[in-house]
Amino acid sequence: MTPASPKRLLFVCVENSNRSQMAQAFAKLDGGEQVEAYSAGSRPSGRINPRAVAAMQELGYDLTTHQSLGIEAVPPGEFDAVISMGCGDACPQIPAKRREDWPIPDPRVMDAEQFRQVRDLIRANVNTLLGEL
Repeated sequence: MTPASPKRLLFVCVENSNRSQMAQAFAKLDGGEQVEAYSAGSRPSGRINPRAVAAMQELGYDLTTHQSLGIEAVPPGEFDAVISMGCGDACPQIPAKRREDWPIPDPRVMDAEQFRQVRDLIRANVNTLLGEL
């Protein structure tokens, strides 16, 4: 019996510096080898927000290993789920079996406690998604 292929997930936001980066990290952390996770931005900033790095470091995850990338950097092929977070019409149509838009606020200018709340909301949504896949 062959093991199931990992679920391919893509998380997209505008800058690819906060929300989608954290979602990708949680998919890797909580999905393990069962998940192949990517993130991208519709207008990538080219950097990971240091506040996102700090928020994830609190949970033991090193976000400095990530890069802020655009949609063109996403590997080709169909995804099991494409999740957008605030990029609206700017999110391209990438082949996906499942497509969702999570109404998660951009934490870019939030204080540390609000940033943590957004981080934890993203983790909860990722874990719900993993449970449904």
